[in-house]
Amino acid sequence: MSENLTNIRNIGIMAHIDAGKTTTTERILYYTGINYKLGEVHDGTATMDWMVQEQERGITITSAATTVYWDYNNQKYRINIIDTPGHVDFTIEVERSLRVLDGAIAIFCAVGGVEPQSETVWKQANKYIVPRISFVNKMDRTGADFFRVITQIKEKLGANPIPIQIPIGNEEEFKGVVDLVSNKAYIWEDETLGKHYHEVSIPEDLIDTVKEYRTKLIEGTAEESDHLLEKYLLDPETISEDEIIAALRKATIEGRITPVICGASFKNKGVQLLIDAIVKYLPSPLDRPAIKGINPFTEKEELRHPDPSGPFAAIAFKIATDAFMGRIAYFRVYSGALDAGSTVLNANTDKKERIMRLMLMHANKQNPVKRIEAGEIGAAIGLKNIHTGDTLCDVKHPIVLETMNFPEPVINMAVEPRAQDDVDKLMVALAKLEEEDPTFKVKVDSETGQTLISGMGELHLDIIADRLKREFNIEVNRGNPQVAYKEAILDTVLHHEVYKKQTGGKGKFADLVIEVSPADKGIKGLQFVNDIKGGNIPKEFIPAIEKGLKSAMINGPVVGYPMESVKVRLIDGSFHSVDSDALAFQIAAGIAFRDACRKAKAVLLEPIMRFEVVTPSDYMGEVTGDLNKRRGHVEEVHSRIVDQEILGKVPLSEMFGYVTTLRSITSGRATCMLEFSHFGAIPQEIMNDVLYKIRGYVPAY
Repeated sequence: MSENLTNIRNIGIMAHIDAGKTTTTERILYYTGINYKLGEVHDGTATMDWMVQEQERGITITSAATTVYWDYNNQKYRINIIDTPGHVDFTIEVERSLRVLDGAIAIFCAVGGVEPQSETVWKQANKYIVPRISFVNKMDRTGADFFRVITQIKEKLGANPIPIQIPIGNEEEFKGVVDLVSNKAYIWEDETLGKHYHEVSIPEDLIDTVKEYRTKLIEGTAEESDHLLEKYLLDPETISEDEIIAALRKATIEGRITPVICGASFKNKGVQLLIDAIVKYLPSPLDRPAIKGINPFTEKEELRHPDPSGPFAAIAFKIATDAFMGRIAYFRVYSGALDAGSTVLNANTDKKERIMRLMLMHANKQNPVKRIEAGEIGAAIGLKNIHTGDTLCDVKHPIVLETMNFPEPVINMAVEPRAQDDVDKLMVALAKLEEEDPTFKVKVDSETGQTLISGMGELHLDIIADRLKREFNIEVNRGNPQVAYKEAILDTVLHHEVYKKQTGGKGKFADLVIEVSPADKGIKGLQFVNDIKGGNIPKEFIPAIEKGLKSAMINGPVVGYPMESVKVRLIDGSFHSVDSDALAFQIAAGIAFRDACRKAKAVLLEPIMRFEVVTPSDYMGEVTGDLNKRRGHVEEVHSRIVDQEILGKVPLSEMFGYVTTLRSITSGRATCMLEFSHFGAIPQEIMNDVLYKIRGYVPAY
């Protein structure tokens, strides 16, 4: 099996919206023989965009997995591919896919280059230390510039891009590439839809460029080992193609470089060499370090190696709901093997689960299998109590692998069923959707009784409402989208709380002194510091105090929005030998926290979005003027060939319906993308308006 593991590649395709991820995946499916005809995004026939909404809108909404096979160098390779969305509202799909992948292809548009969402997915790949190769797509478009994109990858992403191909021709004249590793040129045949390509001599006008970049490539290769350096000093040409590939592969897997290739997926050029690059440069499961986890009983760190004979360990990275099969859990196996019908332990819930059926996925189609081994990605039916990020493991060898962190929703919307009979059905449907998507939240407002759904943007909630109609047959009325505010404090406050309750018999007593202040920079949630000296409060009550503080943070002091972050120091206190217990200290901590926050200067925080507007130069003044009215702050302006790219930050509350306004200002010629940046304090006059709208009055504090 270890021989097979070396021939497995688990990869994801990630990029900015419209860079060509799904089109590239469709071409890979075609050239590997999985599809007999080409699927097109704009026609709604893409295999990987299987949802009705994806086909109608021409965008990817949910990540889709598939498996292809590729022959290279007389060996058969198995490539598990996850195609991810580019739209920022569905960034969670990229996050959870990268968590379980061994490598990735970052696709860049040859015209747009490195765009804001490109930066986001690149940072996500850095977070999980995922080796990647870069594919500069759309080389056939007007304004395409391969070397400009390489410069942007270096400057904007802080990466070390190494071109291993040079394009032959540009824009409409793009017809092939020169492979710097083999020093050969290839041209694709339009008549066979790019299925056939043939070797040609390197064009005269490219000989100097190819020589320059190939020399740099060989110099870099020589630095990888003393043996290669010696060969380079004696005669650079004695370094073989296999030695260059091995050196590039080593540097890519270690994250020191990202090889860059180019093509035009829509015109069927460059895809076969991209698949070759996946096999040559991206890691197999054996090339990745053993995954770390914590044994829940010993609380010691343990390792799981990619060995099918080892103890079973896997991460469930996605939960989906199927109308016929129920819940489907997608998982990546890091160690051991899983057989259909066997029992596993969910280490996060400490519950045993029986696996009814196992499958390999091809978009929304399931191929049943009896066994899934280390290094593979599969799906299971039969798991009842499982969430995204849970660890599945051998019952006799428990381990909890590192879970995933998900961003908080930034937008709310009230929904209600049009038919009274659908009230219960709606809550069941929303619960299923909430299980699938960790960035989608549902709650019932305790004051108004409204059902509020929260997500990452207007498009996100629009898709949810559409899915309720199509998948669950529930028509809903929607309220206007509302911003998901948070609260914070600006001052440091010392508070002493004594909680006493005597009801006959054993009473309740807790005494504590806390200091509440803004959290240290970069810390989210509760930053709890225990400064108790001399056992004034017994150790067994400290977790209860922390629990009480966390519960109190759910409702802030201004109008009850959750608190973004806060630092609490437990300084002093006392206890009663009979009346004190954990519950008393938990209640006292909650009361103390609320009272202290009321005395501190509290503010509302609003989601601040990073925007990118691409507009024709003629409308530059109108667009920037409109953004300034919306409290926007323009940070950068870049000139493109015919357009201007405006980058900056703006409050989300000012951007509802902005796309319609932008189209009106620019006669439909500008585009806009919003991405969550951070939560920022609202100016006082704006905060008063918000508070008046929410509560009908402005609190004294």
